[in-house]
Amino acid sequence: MTIGFYPGSFDPLTNGHLDILVQGLNVVDRIVVAIGIHPGKTPLFSFDERASLVRAAMAEVVPARAGDIDVVSFSGLAVDAARQNKATIMLRGLRDGTDLDYEMQLAGMNGAMAPDIQTIFLPASPASRPITATLVRQIAAMGGDVQAFVPGPVRAALNLKHGR
Repeated sequence: MTIGFYPGSFDPLTNGHLDILVQGLNVVDRIVVAIGIHPGKTPLFSFDERASLVRAAMAEVVPARAGDIDVVSFSGLAVDAARQNKATIMLRGLRDGTDLDYEMQLAGMNGAMAPDIQTIFLPASPASRPITATLVRQIAAMGGDVQAFVPGPVRAALNLKHGR
């Protein structure tokens, strides 16, 4: 069984993240969605909320494969967390050339630290390329409609967070 490791903050899960998850399920048997926890940062959603939103979105979008997703937290190096979760593939999404430059550096460093873990880049679909979790948080906080950028469960959770 091939296990992919998809690290990120997922605060909140966006359609871009979902796009990479669905693509990733075409490459690996299971995906460990690894939510990074940083003590110095205060996320909009708690780990439990983010984990629940990942599961709910996957159940809505690909119900037949939703059981092939595990959600964990990590606070150290992604390669160490990948090894702890028996992953041999690191999944990374690319929106544009800027992402490619950064992700190539990261893949090189990860490869030096963990040559047993292969990084696979997945291109974002055209519809999800402009989406970032930061912009989604900002739009939602200002009362904007984020329906085009996030799955239904995330939109509902954002509306609750912002009293709508």
